[in-house]
Parts: sequence; structure tokens; C-alpha cells
Amino acid sequence: MKIQKAHVVRLYPSLVQEEFLRQIGGGIRFLWNLALEQRQTWGQRHGLNRFSQSKELTQLRSEVDWLKACPSQVLQQVLNDLEKAFRNFFARRAGFPKFRKKPGGDSFRFPDGKSVLYERLTGKGGRLKLPKLGSIRFRGWRDIPGQIRNVTVRCDAGQWFAAIQYEHEIADPAVKVLPAAGIDRGISAIIAVSGAGRTKGPNAYRKALKKLRRAQRVVSRRQKGSQNRRKAVLRVARLHQKVRRVRADFLHKISYGLAKNHGTLVFEALKIRNMVRSAVGTVTEPGRHVRQKAGLNRSILDQGWGMLRSFCGYKIAERGGQCLDVSARNTSRECRVCRHVSADNRVSQTRFFCVSCGHTENADDNASVVILKRAVDNGLLPVEALRQHAREAGISVGSLLASSQ
Repeated sequence: MKIQKAHVVRLYPSLVQEEFLRQIGGGIRFLWNLALEQRQTWGQRHGLNRFSQSKELTQLRSEVDWLKACPSQVLQQVLNDLEKAFRNFFARRAGFPKFRKKPGGDSFRFPDGKSVLYERLTGKGGRLKLPKLGSIRFRGWRDIPGQIRNVTVRCDAGQWFAAIQYEHEIADPAVKVLPAAGIDRGISAIIAVSGAGRTKGPNAYRKALKKLRRAQRVVSRRQKGSQNRRKAVLRVARLHQKVRRVRADFLHKISYGLAKNHGTLVFEALKIRNMVRSAVGTVTEPGRHVRQKAGLNRSILDQGWGMLRSFCGYKIAERGGQCLDVSARNTSRECRVCRHVSADNRVSQTRFFCVSCGHTENADDNASVVILKRAVDNGLLPVEALRQHAREAGISVGSLLASSQ
């Protein structure tokens, strides 16, 4: 089967190359804002789309010298991205496209992988040749087994990176015979694996919150447009960059362990975007417990639930396993022994006590087993998956299967 992956390297451009990279970023931002304004004003009346705007782009490049210096393929990708943004908006998958501003960080894509040269120079270093940019030194060499499809260059906290997407074909993996596991995602513990206990997350954002607040107060005291303000903004960006890296590193490691040791992973089908909506409300109908809800939203996003599901999905598929999703309704209120559902079962955030049969254990551990059993009840997994899970976890097979047989 064919799979697509991306390898990210840190770029070290020369002063001339960095200036040209920022010029390309400025051209991308200018074209996006111009095309967006054109669609807002004349789009509905004249039926504008990326094809009609591409023709106008050719004429615009012939009249504007600094825009003509930017690679044409990169500029065409801007119109493709804008078209996709409008499709997502009309399909209610995203909000209305917004205008881009200068401090937002530059990002652009070279769509033709054949025009890119990726080669090694030293142990961990190499050079990446891009159209009109020449060879740029990078660090983070790794052998790319397939064909390069495209390269995305971005500026993050003053540092330049290139994401090299490639495609290669691997043999279809054999179906895994390893045990299945139910995964309950939480806040105090990022995951609870059925029969294997709980794992706490790094809470990277919460730990960096004090430094972030201090750094953001410094930004607010600096004069807009000054060099000191730019330095202060860069310090805030570096802190956010560190938070993202710590979170992603932890999730990659934990998802690798789950994919390696299990044949099937069962998750709750959570609508995370709806879960982290603000509770502010409106002027006529103000929300309740707004600050508490904001803290909960911050904790949910800090754990990276969506990233964990995504990482597990592609890693276990490469090893012949699968990821399943079951309904999340009342998984924290249902007893895994007698299947009684009640709000009174959840005594606290961490403790579960069934008011029907008296079963008690950690709430996350109970929910993880309930999630696994739902996959069996829905016909997504055979009953043998529960038997194998019980043997692996040392749980009584009779009590585990009582409600499923």
C-alpha cells in the first residue's frame, strides 16, 4: 500500500536567502489578501474562482516586479488554498477566511517535488535546493525512502523549517493478533488504557503559563512598531514553540507504544471542537461559569486529544492494526460490571462507585473498559477480544463478560 509522510528539517538560510524567503512570504500575504478582498467584493456577482483569478495573476506578475520574482507555482498554491478555505466555509467545516497580517509567520508550499533536490552533506546535515532559492543548508537528515511530493517552508518563532512530504509504497502488513484496548482520554490523566492503568500528560501549557503571562505583559508595555516589541513578541513565540514541541514529542512516544503493543485501539468519538467552545454567551443571554469553562477548555487543548487519535491512527495502520470509534455517551457513568448507567455513579473526578452493584474503582479505568465493551456490543470486535483483554489484564473473565454474553 502507498503511504504519505512528512519529514521536517531545520533550515539555515544565508542572509540573502532569508531576505528572499521573507519577500516570498510578503508576496503570499499580499496575494491572499488581494484575492480574498476581490472575492468578497465581486465574487458572487462575477462568479470568481481560482481559475479566473489565476489568469489575472499572470497579468499582475507582469506588472509588479517584486511579485514576479516569487516562484509562480508558490503563488498558484495561494489561490488553491483560498478556494479550499471557501469550500470548507460553505460546507460549515470552518469559519470565513480571514485576512493575513505581517506578524503571523510566513508559510508557503512548493508543489512540484521533482524540482526539489534533497541531499546529504554531513552526518546530520544536508542541503535542500528549491526553485529560485538555490541550495539551503539544513539539519535533521533522514533517508527519504520514496518520491518527494511537495515541500512546505514556514517560519516559526524566527526559525525556518521545511516539511518534505513524500510518498512510498510498503508491503501490506499482516493483520495483528495483539490484544485490543479501550482508550479513555482525560485531563488528570491523558489516557487510561483498559487493563493497563493510566498515564499522566506533560501539561506543557499549564507549566509554561506563568512565564507566558509574564512575557505577554512585557509585550503590552512595549511601543508598537519598536524593535524591543518585536523582541518581546519573539520571546512569547519561542515559549509557545517549546510548549508545542513538548506536547508533540510526548504524544508521538505514547502513540508509538500503543500501536506497537495492541492490534486494535478503541476511542470515544469525541467532538472536541464543540467541547472547547466558549461559554461567554451573548449580551442578552450571558453564559454561566465562564472562567471555569475557560479553564476546562485550556486543559482539554493542553492534552492534545485530537493529535493523539491522529497519531495512533496512522501508526497502528502501518503495523496491520486499526483504530475504532464508539459513542461517547455516558461512558463515564456506566458500570463496566452490571452496565447500570447513572449520574450518581460518578462520585468525583477520579472515583467511580456503582449505586446498583457496589463496584468501585478509578473512574478512568472503568470508562476504558466500557469503551472496549461497546466495540464488542456494536459488532466491531469479536467477543474473544474481551477474553484476551481479561487474561492480559488479570481481570475476572466472568465479571467482564457478564453483560456481553
